[in-house]
Amino acid sequence: MMLMVVGNAAMMVISVSMSHFQEVKALLDWYNPQGERIVPSKRMALHTETSRSRLIIYNAIIEDAGIYRCQATDASGHTEEASVVLEIYQRLTFRDVQSPQEFRHGETAEVVCDVISSPVPVVVWYYQDREITEEHHSKFQVLPNNNLQIHQVTKADEGVYRCEASVEARGEIDFVDIAVVVNVPPVLSVFQQSFNATADYQEAVTFTCLTSGSPDPVVTWHRKGQQLEPSEQHIFNRLEGGRSMLTIRNIRQGDGGTYSCKATNKAGSQERELFLKVFVQPHITQLKNVTAVEGSAAMISCVAEGEPLPDISWRRASDGQAFVDGDKSQDGRFEVRGRHGKSVLTISGVKLTDLGQFDCEALSRIGGHQKRMFLDIEYIPKFLTNHTIYYSWEGNPVNISCDVMSNPPATMLWRRERFTISAEGTANTRVHSAEGKSVLEVTPMSDRDFGRYNCTARNNIGVRYQEFILAQADVPSNPYSVRLSAVSQRLATVTFMKPDSHGGVPISYYLVQYKEVGSQEWRDVKSHSVQTTVVLTGLEPNTTYEVRVAAVNGKGQGEFSHTETFQTLPIREPSPPAVHGQRGMGKAYRLGLVKQDDGGMPIVEYIVKYKTDKEEQWMTKLVPGANDFAMLQPLQWNTRYEVEITARNVKGLSEPTFYQFFMPQKPDITAESLFSGLGLGAVVGLGLGALLLLLVLVDVSCFFLRHCGLLMCITRSLCSKKTATSGKGKEIEEGKAAYLKLPLKEENGKESLKPDTIEIKVHGDNSLHTKPDDSKA
Repeated sequence: MMLMVVGNAAMMVISVSMSHFQEVKALLDWYNPQGERIVPSKRMALHTETSRSRLIIYNAIIEDAGIYRCQATDASGHTEEASVVLEIYQRLTFRDVQSPQEFRHGETAEVVCDVISSPVPVVVWYYQDREITEEHHSKFQVLPNNNLQIHQVTKADEGVYRCEASVEARGEIDFVDIAVVVNVPPVLSVFQQSFNATADYQEAVTFTCLTSGSPDPVVTWHRKGQQLEPSEQHIFNRLEGGRSMLTIRNIRQGDGGTYSCKATNKAGSQERELFLKVFVQPHITQLKNVTAVEGSAAMISCVAEGEPLPDISWRRASDGQAFVDGDKSQDGRFEVRGRHGKSVLTISGVKLTDLGQFDCEALSRIGGHQKRMFLDIEYIPKFLTNHTIYYSWEGNPVNISCDVMSNPPATMLWRRERFTISAEGTANTRVHSAEGKSVLEVTPMSDRDFGRYNCTARNNIGVRYQEFILAQADVPSNPYSVRLSAVSQRLATVTFMKPDSHGGVPISYYLVQYKEVGSQEWRDVKSHSVQTTVVLTGLEPNTTYEVRVAAVNGKGQGEFSHTETFQTLPIREPSPPAVHGQRGMGKAYRLGLVKQDDGGMPIVEYIVKYKTDKEEQWMTKLVPGANDFAMLQPLQWNTRYEVEITARNVKGLSEPTFYQFFMPQKPDITAESLFSGLGLGAVVGLGLGALLLLLVLVDVSCFFLRHCGLLMCITRSLCSKKTATSGKGKEIEEGKAAYLKLPLKEENGKESLKPDTIEIKVHGDNSLHTKPDDSKA
């Protein structure tokens, strides 16, 4: 028996009846085409009756086709069987066709179209609405398994391909569209492969990679085999056109080296290397102070790092002398050797003059670094003074100083006749110590305390000795070459030469004695410190004096020098006065008077005469001798003045001194500038003064025009007294003196007599007198 079923049917029923076993109850079993006994399941069901069995196959598939056997067995073990041939005809079915299907550029692509049917279908491929045929040298080929093969697929082959299947016997046809995607491996390029930067200068460098490919590649950045992640220092950016950038900020020395840019997609990956060279400014990492012993050798080492490796040089701070690698000083003591960032300065036969600072400088083309070290030199104690003889006398303490320079500091001891003087001292000795100094205080009590004392200085380098002598002091010898100079009426300057011997102790001062010839009483004048010039003051004019000089030290006063005689000058007229001038306020000029030689008597007064350079007549002003200036006013603007000044004492007049000055243009004074610097009280005062002036002008107008007012009353009162005294006054004027009225010129050039007109009385002895009020400057 044969059954035909179309695949994917909902149920297939196979029914078999065994007539021989109709009257006997039998056991019925089914066997599949593989000979296996069929056990009921969800897809295969068995329905068995007394002599009839039915096999139901749900959702039959092509694999279910074949010969099925039904076997019947009775109670005695007798069996019979029947068979059924099952043929299954399957419809067109596309099995798990993927879309899109991706391929790599340049490879042979096989587009899979898995289609089944029964009978076998006919498959045709289409691309861009055109059937794909197998032409000679065509890159397309339909394989026996109905798949489409594309040789060396490119991006141009990308698109949608149609796989069409048909079964002509049944008139059945179907298709599926498959998207073919061609993945292009990344292509990576860089604009710049090597970069330079300097560390520790907040610099930044940006690497740029240009990528292409399909799909768009994913770009990652790597260093030392590790993928870099975004951070404050590493900034990633991606721009249009496949541009990927890595920015490295705040570059440090450790950031130098090789970086890689890696582009990856489904088709593959590509990697390019970029190199960052980080220059590092030189930095001195090792430089220490060095201590050496005088006369030995000193080695000073300086180590520096940097990129590129710096050159190292040395400089002596005391004189600025430089030493570089390979140098050797003229005396052969200084030599420099360097290699690989290390330099050694060797000093042979170290001297104390080498003590001090040395600069190490590391220099490269991107910068430099400098550090300083100190070369300390240890040496045996050295005594600093040759003063080894001290003078004193019984009862007078003296300090014998032992000054030592040493490194390290020395301990110091005093000895006297092989006996050590303890730090506590003795009855008449005491020791005072300080760094580098030891003072032995000795108070001689007898001749035994004078003599030799020994100072011993010791450190770990060595020991030195110095001997001191304490001798008995004496008074100084007498000064000599006493001379008198600058002798005037009341002053004289005494100069002299120092004595040949100061007696062993310093001279404290000089004693100058002087007296009038014939007098027995000497007057004493002490010099200032040990100056050999003394000025004698308070002398009488035209008088003969004797003078002598003695030196005084701690021991006492020495002998006097030879006595010298001198005579002061007689009284005479003063020297011409010296003057200097400066502008005063307004129309005034201040003439300063410099004190000069008064001729032995005080200046009584200064006679100041002045006039313009276009006038013949002099104006005169008398200034008391105690004044140091004369005020000339009022003067004319824009005018040159000539001045003649004479000084007078009781002896007579000095020679005149001539002086000139120029009054400038009249300043432009406005009300604003006049009152801007004044306070409220000053402005009110000026207002009241202006009001009073206005009242005076009104009263004067009334006096002249109407013969009335306050001025008229005063005039009438005075005129009544003038009649009685006019005769007497006229007699005095004509008989005793004549008055010279000197007019003052105003700005307009007119002469006018004002209340401040200077009146000078001329007497018969040609002396000049003026009123006290008029003589004030």
